[in-house]
Amino acid sequence: MKKECTEMNGTSIKAAVFAFASLCCSSLAFASPDLGAAEQQATNWHAIIMFTIFVGFTLFITKWAAKQTTSTADFYTAGGGISGFQNGLAIAGDYMSAASFLGISAMVFSSGFDGLLYSLGFMVGWPIVLFLVAERLRNLGKFNLSDVVSFRLEEKPVRTLAAFSSLVVVAFYLIAQMVGAGQLIKLLFGLNYNIAVVIVGLLMMAYVIFGGMLATTWVQIIKAVMLLSGATFMAFMVMKAVGFSFTNMFNQAIGVYSQAHSMSWDEAAKIMGPGKLAANPIDALSLGLALMFGTAGLPHILMRFFTVKDAKEARKSVVVATGFIGYFYLLTFIIGFGAILFVANNPQFLDVAKAAVTGKLELVGGNNMAAVHLSDAVGGDLFMGFISAVAFATILAVVAGLTLSGASAISHDLYANVFKKGQTTPQSELRMSKIATLGLAIFAMILGILFEKQNVAFMVGLAFSVACCANFPVLVLSMFWKGLTTRGAVIGGVVGLVGAVSLIILSKAVWVDTLAISETAPNPFNGPALFAMPLSFFCCWLFSVTDKSARAEKERKAFDAQFVRSMTGIGASGASDH
Repeated sequence: MKKECTEMNGTSIKAAVFAFASLCCSSLAFASPDLGAAEQQATNWHAIIMFTIFVGFTLFITKWAAKQTTSTADFYTAGGGISGFQNGLAIAGDYMSAASFLGISAMVFSSGFDGLLYSLGFMVGWPIVLFLVAERLRNLGKFNLSDVVSFRLEEKPVRTLAAFSSLVVVAFYLIAQMVGAGQLIKLLFGLNYNIAVVIVGLLMMAYVIFGGMLATTWVQIIKAVMLLSGATFMAFMVMKAVGFSFTNMFNQAIGVYSQAHSMSWDEAAKIMGPGKLAANPIDALSLGLALMFGTAGLPHILMRFFTVKDAKEARKSVVVATGFIGYFYLLTFIIGFGAILFVANNPQFLDVAKAAVTGKLELVGGNNMAAVHLSDAVGGDLFMGFISAVAFATILAVVAGLTLSGASAISHDLYANVFKKGQTTPQSELRMSKIATLGLAIFAMILGILFEKQNVAFMVGLAFSVACCANFPVLVLSMFWKGLTTRGAVIGGVVGLVGAVSLIILSKAVWVDTLAISETAPNPFNGPALFAMPLSFFCCWLFSVTDKSARAEKERKAFDAQFVRSMTGIGASGASDH
């Protein structure tokens, strides 16, 4: 493949797209209040102004990045020119999604201590990425995890599997982001939820199609700084109100919780113990496994390791990201309890009509908006405007990363290497990436509308489940086990993918709550990881050791060369050289 491709032509087309995106923003700001009147909220002009400023600024970044993006390596990996610290901050920005910020605080708000399952689970996967994955991945790959898995295995079947499993993970993750975005825009502008999701999807298209990885990286860095700053201020105000005492915070939260839910102190105190969120130990264990090992199988996170020049910078990226991410998830726990203290007993934030129907405590805009309401309570309209703009920036940054990884799976893996067998041009691959981006955006809108009622952190948990069952076993075994063959990798990966998706569809959360097929679910457990991940590992092992073909022997012999390159980087070169 040639190293360079021609610069993107059609300045008028670019201008039209950016004008269109700006028009989207303007139409949001001046939307008629008659749209979605049943869900309309009071217009928050501070939020709208900050929101519009941020969108305009990020469009400017995207326009700048479009001029720098002149090759496939630029589009997928920013030419490998990002530093370790920058990449670590961008990874943190990619990982600290709206699902984390809005969803975990909502989990703590409604379930108390059990929300910590998600906070800790999201955090503990990073040592695995640091010690097992980051260095070898950077030394072996070019653009994405498919490059690594197919390094010594047969390219066509392995790339096809990796692409499809990546797309499934991206789809689940996109659901969470679109639900969060739709609820946020609905809350800010009084728009109907479905219209809000469509507008977010259209705006997201403008960012990704032209900006590529460079724009995505800088949007993620800026957003990470803004999110950490806003979350720190919220947590500080909560702790200040309780005299910087966790004991006071927990005791006061129990008191407010008991009043808000009309229950005794002893009953309310159960929010400080486990068991309210995960119905049984199997669900809790499955969730823990998914969050711990799923991180090492997330395509949009793994893709970020190819944006740095070498393995040393990749390791530095993980260390920096782990520090920021760990700090952030501790803040979300405080923010969740702060929402109980400041939001649960404030009529301004409560949806009394919906609560009368459901019999539960309901917030204006849905319980996923607990953190946004808390920002209003501790900092007023101006700070709520800032947090809302940050939350939307979070969604844009994560969706951009997800869409890039999905587009690379379609264009780099399926189109360029499977269908065209490497006989393609950078121009055609870039064109396919943009077509894939368009398709993914439409798909994301449809899924966002279908899954409107789901907690966004729960949906991200499902994405992690698929990643740990389908991607993680194949990725780890391909890098560490000499005996893995193409047959074992493909069968094990398919079993993990199909098993995880099937168990998710047959669970109560999807079968009953979302699809409403029946009143009881065939699968009593919500998390598939405990069952599908070991089965995937077992099938990879079984079908590899029983594979006596000549191809399998050749693949086993090629492991030594792969091992030397993965450990030393000899033979590896920067993404920009590919």
